[in-house]
Amino acid sequence: MAIDFSADQGVGFITFNRPPANAYDAQMLGELTQAVHRVAEDPAVRVAVVRSANPKFFCTGADISTLQNSDRAAFANFLTIAQEAVDAIGRTPKLFIAAISGHCIGGGLEIALGCDFRIASVGKYKLGLAEVNLGLSPGMGGTQRLPRLIPRSKALHMMVTGESIGPEEALSLGILDRLVEAERFEDEVLVYARKLAAGPTMAQGYIKLSMNHGLEVGLTQGLAIERAHQSQLFASDDVAEGLKAFLEKRAPHFTGK
Repeated sequence: MAIDFSADQGVGFITFNRPPANAYDAQMLGELTQAVHRVAEDPAVRVAVVRSANPKFFCTGADISTLQNSDRAAFANFLTIAQEAVDAIGRTPKLFIAAISGHCIGGGLEIALGCDFRIASVGKYKLGLAEVNLGLSPGMGGTQRLPRLIPRSKALHMMVTGESIGPEEALSLGILDRLVEAERFEDEVLVYARKLAAGPTMAQGYIKLSMNHGLEVGLTQGLAIERAHQSQLFASDDVAEGLKAFLEKRAPHFTGK
């Protein structure tokens, strides 16, 4: 298996483990999609962390050796599998954290961009979309997600030059949400993940979907999506607990239901 999955105290861990650099092939992408579906389907998993077993590499994108002799049909199929893996993260009504402590290049960065949050370790590694160096364009959502996250000209520059940047610059641009000293990195990721896992999972998930789907349509449609999700949430156990706790002037105990 190129991807390990485990869960503890409401946190699911999707761990890349394909030495030496977690470059993916079609099988690894299929395993990633399966892991995302496990997060979606398991009520005990309330938030997910996407990480690497190798601290030097988060993911360096596609394993080029597996694509060298592909024809157009095979390559198109590979792209479909790749986009499905990242799209599944965005469609899942639970929060995903990319925990980055090593090189995050090409499709690796596109996977991270598909997550809801990106927490990174201080270190001497690079992030970038380098597909242009192969005569290709990003194919796992990079051309769409990066310019929605940072200024268009900055995103375009990164993609057309293939230049990679360090974590400090990635933080200043807005690609990363937090940058943590290496010795505290794993602990900080876990603290944040467990804090989210203790929250109202359904509300978190519907907020994510309302935002993601709403930004793709007009304001009127976006408001309709928001109302529909709010109506569904009102019937949840967590809303009943939240209202009761508020009236009783105590902290709520959410169960994610």
